[in-house]
Amino acid sequence: MSLAGRLFGQAAESEAERYLRSKGYRILARNARTPSGELDLVTRSGSVLVFVEVKARGSSTHGGAVGAVDSRKQARLVRLAAQYLARHRLRDQPCRFDVILCAGGTDAPEVLEHIEHAFEVPGDDLRW
Repeated sequence: MSLAGRLFGQAAESEAERYLRSKGYRILARNARTPSGELDLVTRSGSVLVFVEVKARGSSTHGGAVGAVDSRKQARLVRLAAQYLARHRLRDQPCRFDVILCAGGTDAPEVLEHIEHAFEVPGDDLRW
């Protein structure tokens, strides 16, 4: 990824964080590292732990937030979340996955779409 792309992604994550704070979410971690990768944002909304994937797009012409997270990406996010839960010794914790799509110029991306409960986690995939 180019430097401009990384900077745009970081700006989109900052905008998503600001947006979530304005909605009453508590930010627990940004770019949380696990053995298999990184979670964009880990937040809390009430008693629910929310793993947020931020997708940055130069424009909104390539579909919305839900389409940006395919089944392969969903499986990866579930694996990363399970590692986060294990590392922080969180058991029987209600969790969900949200996706935020940000688009616009590199200087000022804006949140275009916030999908709560963007996908379901099958079975016991989040148990450890």
